[in-house]
Amino acid sequence: MPKACDLKKGHVVEINDEAFIVKHIEVRTPSARGAVTLYKVRFSNIRTKQKYEAGYKGNDLLSEVDLQRKPIQYLYPDGDFHVFMDSLEYGQYMIAADAIEDEIVWLTDGMEDIVGLIIDENMVAIEIPNSLVFEITETAPGIKGASATARTKPALLSNGVEIQVPEYLGPGEKVKVNTETRKFMSRA
Repeated sequence: MPKACDLKKGHVVEINDEAFIVKHIEVRTPSARGAVTLYKVRFSNIRTKQKYEAGYKGNDLLSEVDLQRKPIQYLYPDGDFHVFMDSLEYGQYMIAADAIEDEIVWLTDGMEDIVGLIIDENMVAIEIPNSLVFEITETAPGIKGASATARTKPALLSNGVEIQVPEYLGPGEKVKVNTETRKFMSRA
């Protein structure tokens, strides 16, 4: 049973006998002495896709759902679904595009290091790595002598996501991107 303070995006918990996946967590720390940290959590019902919000104190316990985590590989899109392959047993799983809407922009053909969340032999969600490497396809040319500090410019990555990168980077260079915050981390 995880505590509210241990929840992370992608965790699956049981609320009122239904499975919900954590989509967003907002932490509020009151300034009063002895006040407890509050967690406002936005969930999405795995079966109905209905949104649900709840507030918890850090020590509140939530019940975990019985699920399996399997390493999977992305194969291809198929209409409104995306097809993945179990990396160990080579079985295939399909998942609706709206169930993985936040992760779709990061998927590339043949991508590995993805974890599939399986409930009753159905894949209900995926977890992608926290950082991925992409090539810059469009940006202003790099400025020679530009320092690595503070000044940034917009850049379009090979997957179509636009992020801010330091001035010294140019088209064709590979960068490491934080997939949760969509921010530049380093050169790759």
